[in-house]
Amino acid sequence: MPVLPGADPYRHEGGGTGVLLCHGFTGSPQSLRPWAEYLAERGLTVSLPLLPGHGTRWQDMQVTGWQDWYAEVDRELRALLDRCERVFVFGLSMGGALALRLAAKHGHAVSGLVLVNPLNKVHGLMPYALPVARHLVRTTKGIASDIALGGSAEVGYDRVPLHCAHSLRRLCRLVDRELPQVTQPLLLLHSVQDHVVRPADSTRILSRVSSTDVEEVLLEQSYHVATLDHDAERIFEKSHAFIGRLAPSVGTKGSSTGG
Repeated sequence: MPVLPGADPYRHEGGGTGVLLCHGFTGSPQSLRPWAEYLAERGLTVSLPLLPGHGTRWQDMQVTGWQDWYAEVDRELRALLDRCERVFVFGLSMGGALALRLAAKHGHAVSGLVLVNPLNKVHGLMPYALPVARHLVRTTKGIASDIALGGSAEVGYDRVPLHCAHSLRRLCRLVDRELPQVTQPLLLLHSVQDHVVRPADSTRILSRVSSTDVEEVLLEQSYHVATLDHDAERIFEKSHAFIGRLAPSVGTKGSSTGG
């Protein structure tokens, strides 16, 4: 199945400091592409994979689950660790949950985390109905393009497969239990207005991780997909400064691949 325009994975070979970026549930690398390119232009080695089942059509996602999505970012992280002296992991929404699990599992191999509107829990009544509902109804309304900036849009699905929503809930519960294992420096940026992930998720994450080097930043002008919104440049600059503080030496510009 062809990848949707703009949803291609992106890679850039730069210096000895690497960054893995993890996109969100039903989304695609497009939501993080400007961030990835910003980092690449500053000499970092960058990997922005396309998660299995994403970036094509929702029917392809229907046959995947959290284990598939996590396996992909785990594989990319290991590849970066093979060729970089330091590796940071960034994530948006569900990508934040995946990043937290990578940090919990890989320990000091991950030098730091930057999370934007990270997901911690599937809220409301729907999660309790999912075990049964997913066998009766295939999809529900999509969650893409929660963006305040006019003219900006996210490449994502207009339907959410309920089987995948059920799997996402299982991932969130697993990651929540693992949060005390997260010890890395952490920069967490979250929107004051977010129609997809509740601010309580960021509060929960900050209260449960064991990290001592923590910075919380409020994004007052953006909705959920803040990396494509009014605060995007602020996110990019903050994240680059975070890396610069922890890994002052970055490489040359290198070469990029991606659509």
